[in-house]
Amino acid sequence: MSYRLIVRDIDRSLQQVEKQPIVERESKYFLENIAKVKSIDEFVDDTRLFKYAMKAFGLSDMDYAKAFMKKVLEGGVKEPDSFANRLSDKKYAEFARTFDFVAHGEKATVYSQVKDGTIQRYQLEAALAGVSFDHPLMKAQVEYYAAHIGEVKSIDDFLADDALFSFAMKAYGLADKLDDKAFMRKVLEGGVADPDSFANRQSDPKYAEFAAVFDFAARGEEATTYIPAQHGVVDKYMRQTLEENAGTQNEGVRLALYFQRKAQSITTPYQILADKALGTVVRTALGLPDAIAKADLDKQAAMLKERLDFADFKDPQKLDKFLARFTTMWELNNGTPAAASPAVLLAQPVEFGISTDTLLALQQLRR
Repeated sequence: MSYRLIVRDIDRSLQQVEKQPIVERESKYFLENIAKVKSIDEFVDDTRLFKYAMKAFGLSDMDYAKAFMKKVLEGGVKEPDSFANRLSDKKYAEFARTFDFVAHGEKATVYSQVKDGTIQRYQLEAALAGVSFDHPLMKAQVEYYAAHIGEVKSIDDFLADDALFSFAMKAYGLADKLDDKAFMRKVLEGGVADPDSFANRQSDPKYAEFAAVFDFAARGEEATTYIPAQHGVVDKYMRQTLEENAGTQNEGVRLALYFQRKAQSITTPYQILADKALGTVVRTALGLPDAIAKADLDKQAAMLKERLDFADFKDPQKLDKFLARFTTMWELNNGTPAAASPAVLLAQPVEFGISTDTLLALQQLRR
């Protein structure tokens, strides 16, 4: 159900979320009080401010762990070996970079990214599912990329502009490699013309895809002027953001959206077996146990070839039917929290984050 709601209304606006009483009230409190905070202790001790900020950065599940978050903030992000930078989840480093008491001291809470930026994030996190591509934060990122990517003439230029590079990396699902610029330099320098290039030798095909779009090896200074490096990347960034935001609500929805995006290119079972997310969707839809992933690769491929018609993934109706089967099996296997059930959602007032459009859609599905 969540998957279908997102697919049918990808461009849903956040305006309704911004006007919800609880969001409006908490945003007002944050804006009026955050600049009064002069230290990490004051920040963490004001539960209302702290929880607001934690939710804004997708860290609500850790808002109880104040001692842990104090370590995140006390170490800052300047040192590569700081506590925040050592954590695998990059949201912690992003949180410490925004609320940077180490670098800015008492003035850490007066900067615009702390005030307006955090409020924008909070409103984004407060949305039930999906993402608004008209959101100010999203628009600013897209506009910056569109305005400046054509100015990039070399790999050095590209890696030096953190905003452009981060945008492109996120668009291709490579955000976890943002800090390893030496690795990404090797990916770009080798290009993709040579089957034995560094990018082509990586098990994850996203690196070769990235190098093919930003093909400095073959096109030199003109690499960033081609449509795939401009509009294509923006489209991918939008989709990637949609999938990530959907995933915070329901991992099954994120997987379904990812499979939908990749489906047209699937022609062999090995493509599925090489991609953890695709493999999860297919095993779930076919009712196969996860343990089967440890079996001989060729035997797995033969089994998938026998059970799937890859041409069906190019037919929108058949693909939709396959994903409906997956989402149903996913919910059966993983359970749906009581608070997310249609009956509970319909019973809650708008203040709890359910828009009128969503309620109407739920009622329609119920009938």
